[in-house]
Amino acid sequence: MKNENTEKPDLLKIARLRFISELDRWCDQRDVPRDELDDQVVATRPLSSTEAIGNPERDDFPLLRGKEVLMEANYRGSCGQAFTSARGVFSGTLEEVLKLPLEKTFERAVLVSTINGVMRHLGLVEGTVHCRDAGPRDCAALLGQLMRRERICPAGLVGMQPAILSSLVEIFGPERVMVSDLVSAGEIRSGIKVLDGSRPEPLFERCPIVLITGTTLVNGTIDGLLELADRFENRVVFYGTTIAGAARLLGLERWCFCSE
Repeated sequence: MKNENTEKPDLLKIARLRFISELDRWCDQRDVPRDELDDQVVATRPLSSTEAIGNPERDDFPLLRGKEVLMEANYRGSCGQAFTSARGVFSGTLEEVLKLPLEKTFERAVLVSTINGVMRHLGLVEGTVHCRDAGPRDCAALLGQLMRRERICPAGLVGMQPAILSSLVEIFGPERVMVSDLVSAGEIRSGIKVLDGSRPEPLFERCPIVLITGTTLVNGTIDGLLELADRFENRVVFYGTTIAGAARLLGLERWCFCSE
């Protein structure tokens, strides 16, 4: 009989285990103890909108509307970032971060940003710092060009990234693009009504390719979204800096063209 109380897998916890394995492998290759990596303090804080995204041409990004913040972890001078709705400041060692219970969104954001910063420091991943000023526009344009070459549509977008949405609509037309978001549900953006992010099934049912914000790793919705992708056989591409490290650890496809 199937155990109905079996806990569903949490991809962030799986990523944490693989991250620890990467740390062990890195230390083994250099014949150094694991505590060699734990002598530095990891400090995480939310960035101001100017620090995070500079002065982009448009003002409708969730970050600029105060709906989310960009958390930054600094590990030995290497920065990793993660978008989150949770605000707070954390200071501690790497091992203390790895022991966080991950019961709160803030704890998840601390771990995700730290994974990005540490993996960047170890040379295991790039593109962990968000683009600024004209970067979001340029990234959306490059993503749109790639989507045009892929010729896969209708296209779905999970998470409100207005520059990407505008680019998709420009390429495919509003009738061949769908978008869902937890916060912006019901709004009209780029001529499209935003679907309720808590009920994204219609988007996955219709769109063979779905672009998903890496923020879903922090808010815990990534697992349910990938279950839908398995059910409807969607191609899933994650975008943004938040999921930089985890995408490498979990073998997920990621597009992020202008990050640093």
